[in-house]
Amino acid sequence: MNTRKDRFSEKMLQTQPSPIRKFFDLCIGHDDIISLGVGEPDFSTPWTIREEAFYHLEKGHTSYTSNWGLLELREEIAKYLTKYNLDYNPTNEILVTVGASEGVDAVLRTILNPGDELIICEPCYVSYQPLTTLCDAKVIHFDTSKTGFYPTAEELEKVITPKTKAIMLCSPSNPTGRMCPADELEKIAELVKKHQIWCISDEIYCELVYDDNEHVSIGSFPGMKDYTIVLNGFSKAFAMTGWRIGFLAAPKELVSELHKLHQYNIICAPIFSQYGAIEGLRNGWSEVEKMRVSYRQRRNLMYKAFNDMGLPVVEPQGAFYMFPDIRSTGLSSDDFATQLIEKYKVAVVPGSAFGEAGEGFIRCCYATDINKIKTAMENIAEFVKSCRK
Repeated sequence: MNTRKDRFSEKMLQTQPSPIRKFFDLCIGHDDIISLGVGEPDFSTPWTIREEAFYHLEKGHTSYTSNWGLLELREEIAKYLTKYNLDYNPTNEILVTVGASEGVDAVLRTILNPGDELIICEPCYVSYQPLTTLCDAKVIHFDTSKTGFYPTAEELEKVITPKTKAIMLCSPSNPTGRMCPADELEKIAELVKKHQIWCISDEIYCELVYDDNEHVSIGSFPGMKDYTIVLNGFSKAFAMTGWRIGFLAAPKELVSELHKLHQYNIICAPIFSQYGAIEGLRNGWSEVEKMRVSYRQRRNLMYKAFNDMGLPVVEPQGAFYMFPDIRSTGLSSDDFATQLIEKYKVAVVPGSAFGEAGEGFIRCCYATDINKIKTAMENIAEFVKSCRK
């Protein structure tokens, strides 16, 4: 066996596997475990989207597309973005990606130099920090747990330095479901323009918003197009996780550079996924609404259950996650999640997976069958009761 110690990248060796997948893998082959762990809709992709993909496969449309993605899709995306007062040219300001995840990676690799600082509002999606580290950039961990799980401009300004390259936002948030209020977003926009840094806005959950809340993109404020990178996709709202189809929108100068990386790294998103996405934007909205209404019902059930068992939780305004505070049990997030799956057959994700600000919390996904949620809540309540004896 080769005994050289430098056979692998040191950065990769130091990168930990996704904590979400750890608990997901524990569920594989165990039908008795209820998973509230992985952020994936329990709905199948709407039939109209699947049928459109079948049609193009039957027609033999199985080639590469333009590296940019099908122009027809980019035109539909541009129309869609006007819903949020975003104006992007489909020919050179929109890039179709393999899920929003590719967009995150591509953006970070395109804008970050070694030593640059990226402010990440935590708790946050698990990929932001390791992808930043792999760029030899420095993560500035910005704790939002004391401000209602959304960032404020006043606190953000305290951590901006001459090395700050960008701020990473996600609203509605994974893992908390919280949204940054429009008036606070406007203040953050002024801060971004003042310091002439990028704002990377992950808006993958923007169609899954509840009650009287309305999604506002930070890129819609005056002058912010020059500083905003919008990330979005079809996985969550259209239940197209396995199709791996997303997009990003940004100033043409940046997208031109992103396009080069995308050419070498990906070539293009799958063609049948692109045709399915076109159909979704044109004719899939009634199905999106049905799913959204169902998620709201499940959110209400889960929210009441956590309050009834005495675990404080901020009511989610969007996405399909809840982030209850489990510190009263005396357990760490990891211990809570481990014991819960071993003793009570319910899988959740420890809050620490989403950054240090998430310690003392767990993430529960309510994109799960409502009867399974009811059983899971009963089991969690029993576990919490046992911890307090």
